[in-house]
Amino acid sequence: MKKRYAFAGASDRGLGMYAQPLFNDFKDVADMVGVYDINVGRAHTFAEMSNPDMPVFEDFDTMIREAKPDYVIITCVDAYHSDYIIRALELGCNVITEKPMTTDDEKCRAILAAEKKYGKEVIVTFNMRFNYFATEVWKLVHDGAVGDVYNVHFEWMLEGHGGHGTSYFHRWNARMAKSAGLLVHKSTHHFDMVNWIIDQKPVKVAAFGQLNSYGAKNAPFQGPRCSECEHAKECPYYTELSDFGIKFYKNNEKYDGYLKDGCVFADDIDIYDTMSVNVQYDGGAVMSYSLNANATYEGWRMVINGSKGRIEAMDYESGIASKAPYNEIKVYDHKDNVTVHQVAKVLAGHGGGDPLLREMIFRGGIKDEFNRRAGTEAGTASIMIGIAANKSIKEGRMITIQDLLD
Repeated sequence: MKKRYAFAGASDRGLGMYAQPLFNDFKDVADMVGVYDINVGRAHTFAEMSNPDMPVFEDFDTMIREAKPDYVIITCVDAYHSDYIIRALELGCNVITEKPMTTDDEKCRAILAAEKKYGKEVIVTFNMRFNYFATEVWKLVHDGAVGDVYNVHFEWMLEGHGGHGTSYFHRWNARMAKSAGLLVHKSTHHFDMVNWIIDQKPVKVAAFGQLNSYGAKNAPFQGPRCSECEHAKECPYYTELSDFGIKFYKNNEKYDGYLKDGCVFADDIDIYDTMSVNVQYDGGAVMSYSLNANATYEGWRMVINGSKGRIEAMDYESGIASKAPYNEIKVYDHKDNVTVHQVAKVLAGHGGGDPLLREMIFRGGIKDEFNRRAGTEAGTASIMIGIAANKSIKEGRMITIQDLLD
């Protein structure tokens, strides 16, 4: 029997990850019954570019009442995830939400209370659990390659100078009130990945964060937006809107004023671009994590030390090393033996994660042998590291996660 899906948030992520694949690949199991966004123009464009027959609604409650979805897929601005999660649960719907589940501890507590009260399902989409390379690391740890996990060193590089890292500072993500910064918006991916791989829960967090490259204090000049800036030729962070960006975002700016190519030196940018986090886990492991949003190339490096050995894994996503057809995982034991695992690169979204995630949540019937399916427990564990880290940076002290949840 087909399930009915409605959308809260007409975003490019919602379009490419869910709406277009649902229409093209899952017609036998899914019907798209509505889309709502505060930007009604973009909602109409969203429908036009996925399923032109999908109704567009200007009110969320009206959409739920008239479209009668089984699931609401939430892909709006992070700070509003909780509003639509809770309201969807109240109105009798299940929920599929993009990460992060929400942006602060108060909203997290409210989601957990609503899920318990209304008895509906909340799925949090962590596509890095489905990433082929990350899955190989999970297998090695769970097969005992390092024994008991003692510590994790995890570095994530976001390419600057017009790359992925810079893109966050052109958009709403660069405002703490909308995204809670990259430690929540982006690092949620990463924290969940470690939680999942080592199968432990975070307990205490201490962190540092700085804004070194973007924002007004680092501005050699400023402009209204890239497409109207007199400094376009000299700005290392200049971006040019694609045809899609013009059609999907710029042509719909009149409805809410949102700019996709805002200045990375804007006065109101207040998130960090350089972050370092330490985490203590309930199983005894500790993690040191860093994120740089102006790195020279894109990718991540994870080192796991344990009672039996050490894993070193590096996933190059851009730069000279990314041209190799595979990434490597090296496993060291205490007798100077090294085993090298070459993992072929998968070009599909998020290293093959997106297609596999869609198959599991929309078609089902897939054995979850790697514990990939995630709900509010995993959603909470991942965001609370970032939420606690933000609080630690602001207050200059170590934060105990449970204190924020009680």
